[in-house]
Amino acid sequence: MKKLLLSALVISCLSAMGCGKSTDTPAPTPNPPVVVTPTNKRPGSIGIVGDTSNVVKTVTGGLVLMGGGADVDAAFKWMIERSGGGDVVILRASGTDAYNPYVNSLGTVNSVETLLINSKELANDDIVAYIIRNAEMVFIAGGDQSDYMNFWRGTKVEKALNYLLTEKKAPVGGTSAGCAILGSLYYSGETGGITSATALANPYDSNVTLYNNDFLKAPFLQNVITDQHYLTREREGRSMVFLGRILKDWNIAAKGIAVDERTAVCIDATGNAKVYGDYSATRPYSNAYFLVTDATKKPEQFLANTKATWNNAEQAVAVYEIPASVNGGGNFNVTNFSFTEASGGKAYWWSINNGVLLKKAQ
Repeated sequence: MKKLLLSALVISCLSAMGCGKSTDTPAPTPNPPVVVTPTNKRPGSIGIVGDTSNVVKTVTGGLVLMGGGADVDAAFKWMIERSGGGDVVILRASGTDAYNPYVNSLGTVNSVETLLINSKELANDDIVAYIIRNAEMVFIAGGDQSDYMNFWRGTKVEKALNYLLTEKKAPVGGTSAGCAILGSLYYSGETGGITSATALANPYDSNVTLYNNDFLKAPFLQNVITDQHYLTREREGRSMVFLGRILKDWNIAAKGIAVDERTAVCIDATGNAKVYGDYSATRPYSNAYFLVTDATKKPEQFLANTKATWNNAEQAVAVYEIPASVNGGGNFNVTNFSFTEASGGKAYWWSINNGVLLKKAQ
């Protein structure tokens, strides 16, 4: 990163002995003051740890989709390894710099800096874009994904992130709202949240706000929508409605990647995904779900103010569930979403009948 300039005024002067009368020996002439012109701090920066000078490291691409709640140490270590130990940038639109010491403690990096970008003006600042483009790793914090959409979309921040994703191929990840915007299809939440019960009862509820390929261009996530806090907040039904709306309204047979809390899907540069987290009998909600729609199986009944039906003989959407592990659970190829190549999980069919979500094993 560009080296920080410290605002300072340094005056060095040599004086005669004591504070009383002068002696016969004249006092030395004072050295002229050395002045460093004050400069403003880096725009958007709310804190940095480590070396403030820029380094250039060799990076290996990777994506992290984290489901919110407690952060997954193993996923951050996975990203740090791929960063080559370079400069890490945390992006957010609200909150603190709490990620700085946390990430810095998990591995060897040159620096960790948090940028709070909560306006279009900041998102179009050349220095902000420069900091992001020169990062070897970027992580987008949780918050409100509509802030990220409203503040960052169509700006230099968007261009800088897409440069990292598609050209520099640095590791990029996000949790909760930061994960929500990584798919090329995304739910904005701009008018308010939507529960599964509400979405299933009315798939055209005004809070079902979906966007199509107008923001980030993450590898492997073209025509993919993500969801987070998955089982904890019972979001399976709403993600089915999102996929059904995308298929009906845009004729896109989309894919979905949904992640529980305390869980992270780590996708390497070849497109192989593993699921990191803490799955156990006492902490069962630590899974990832890979959802696949079929262009020939459109929803039978998706209408405003009418309970949804997307049945197709109870085989509307194919779902592969992988439980997390500390060392990375399962394998899933997101280049083709093939269940036959997947391992370490179970396959299901999900469907909707008159507003009720149905699940059965394949």
